[in-house]
Amino acid sequence: MSASNIVVKDLTKTFGAFTAVNRVSFEVPPGEIFGFLGPNGAGKSTTIRMLCGILQPTSGEGRVGGYSLATESEEIKKIIGYMSQRFTLYNDLTVEENIAFHGGIRRLAPATLAERKRWVLKMAGLVGREKALTRELSGGWKQRLALGCAILHHPRILFLDEPTASVDPVSRRDFWDLIYELAGEGTTTFVTSHYMDEVERCHRIAIIYAGAIIALGSPRELKMRFAGSESASLEQVFVAAIKGARTA
Repeated sequence: MSASNIVVKDLTKTFGAFTAVNRVSFEVPPGEIFGFLGPNGAGKSTTIRMLCGILQPTSGEGRVGGYSLATESEEIKKIIGYMSQRFTLYNDLTVEENIAFHGGIRRLAPATLAERKRWVLKMAGLVGREKALTRELSGGWKQRLALGCAILHHPRILFLDEPTASVDPVSRRDFWDLIYELAGEGTTTFVTSHYMDEVERCHRIAIIYAGAIIALGSPRELKMRFAGSESASLEQVFVAAIKGARTA
């Protein structure tokens, strides 16, 4: 059995006659930050929904944290964390109420929740603002709070779906520093982003187009393959890969 936290082979999802994801295969080991790129409608969200146990694959195989996508989706939901650009927070709740709510969903014991709450508040820079309504927080603070809520239960695998779409560049940089800390502790991170400076920080990248993966490798490998130079930009890589797929 593979030691990777995410393993998919020929993963496919169809909706009637439309194929949203077409025979996708890849592995993501513990501690890797795996970037998943593609234009709108390429199949990114459908793939993530399958990996999170929300959608059943039409065919192919997949395991997340050792659990089967086809038969153990509820077990998968217990071991993953998920964060999107909408932050999954309740604006009418206070900071500590949001933490308590997410801890309740994860059924954390009171002592564990208290310990994790202290960690989230420190990590997010919100010590002393526990009673503040979430809607009063800046985008960067909301982002760090949402991340803290997503990893309250120490998930082995974290899915980030464009998590920095509405925050400033400094907050985005700080956020990625936190992601690197989590990766250093062994957390597998699967992330989508439209910011190429963020993608540059991923260990490996997969580019998906029309439901199929058209490129997979480290930023350096993809730059050499599609642009012939390590100094090329990932935007050049992305454009070249999509153009190549369209003319293939």
